[in-house]
Amino acid sequence: MKLYFSPGVCSLSPHIVLCASGLPFTTEKIDIKVQPRLTAAGVDFKNINPRGYVPALELDNGKILTEGVAIVQYLADQVPEKKLAPANGTFERYQLQEWLNFIATEVHKGFGPLFHSKNDEVKQQAWEKLTQRLAITNQQLEKTPYLMGEQFTVADAYLFTCLGWTAFLQRSLADFPALLSFQKRVAALPFVQQALKAEGLLE
Repeated sequence: MKLYFSPGVCSLSPHIVLCASGLPFTTEKIDIKVQPRLTAAGVDFKNINPRGYVPALELDNGKILTEGVAIVQYLADQVPEKKLAPANGTFERYQLQEWLNFIATEVHKGFGPLFHSKNDEVKQQAWEKLTQRLAITNQQLEKTPYLMGEQFTVADAYLFTCLGWTAFLQRSLADFPALLSFQKRVAALPFVQQALKAEGLLE
């Protein structure tokens, strides 16, 4: 398998899951700062993912899978013994999907204006809305070390990735001590360290 990624963006989530899975894989970096976006090999990335954004996972049979929440569940299902996701058909699997969708639509997308808007008022309004969503995850993580309980899952990889953007944006998580503890806990996991190092994100 090959993961197409750009350092530190949402493709870090499946990168972490790949490292946790133990499955063999390679990576290829995408330059998202140029148009057209090019792979490290000089290929227009839209030839791989017509949507033009990472992540994209190329399977050994040549098929391409896109969208992070789909990719991480696919990867988890390849190694059920790793317990990166509850089994398909269980209630717990739908709870996992609940968290993945919440992170995708309410947390991940909530960061958009903070990255792209040039209007400080718009940014502040976006942050205030986002902190309401972060408060919900903080409440969960006050009760359990990971979103689904005692076991690290793909939802934790996604949340960890999104929380990492606050430092880049110089936004504090001081009001959310459970989130800060979660960040430290996840960052210390060996497979997370592996992904961070591979993307050049460790000092």
